[in-house]
Amino acid sequence: MEIDILIYMGGLALLDTLSPTIIGVTLYLVLTDNKNLTTRLLAYLFTVALLYFSLGILMMFGLNYIIEAFTNIFQNKIFSWVIFIIGMILFISSFLVPANKKSNIPKPKSQSTLSIIIIGFITFIIEAGTALPYYAAIGLLTSIDIPFYQWIPIIATYNIIMIFPALLIFLGYRLFGKSINHILVKIRNKISKSSNSVLSWVMCIVGVILIFYTIDYL
Repeated sequence: MEIDILIYMGGLALLDTLSPTIIGVTLYLVLTDNKNLTTRLLAYLFTVALLYFSLGILMMFGLNYIIEAFTNIFQNKIFSWVIFIIGMILFISSFLVPANKKSNIPKPKSQSTLSIIIIGFITFIIEAGTALPYYAAIGLLTSIDIPFYQWIPIIATYNIIMIFPALLIFLGYRLFGKSINHILVKIRNKISKSSNSVLSWVMCIVGVILIFYTIDYL
């Protein structure tokens, strides 16, 4: 596997750590200081990661099938042009994302583990529509010819990196307790008011990555 693919994948995974919904829900759970924090948070993160992992596998098999089915009609150069155009659209559109100061972070209705699993599904539905780094990563993986036992660990690692900031927040709270609550509150308020700004930056960076990756193949 080419090292540049891994570098691009790592960069896209780091972009996905900026998910305002995952971090927002994590901060909400931590700040409510309920007795089942560990169980509920891990159930939430596992649900989100599992759904994203399943989506990645389905997309990999689906895109590979499409590429194989039309390999005699559409050459790799055309595929590169498509990725390049998508990158340009994302880059230009990133400057057109309107500001939104309203929080879109879902909150559980009860203290049960089931309610937080449902929030995990809701997070997936919300984030899947704008998971541009993840889709770009899947697109890059399909552009190289590697067996499934090589790309499955890559997708799994990608998803672990995606939820890593949430785990760091949880670990920090366990180590320092309520003494860092004021910091967490500031982060939560910042995230709830700047979700569209994050989306704009993610669109811009993903667009640039796709442009630079494909420009040599046009």
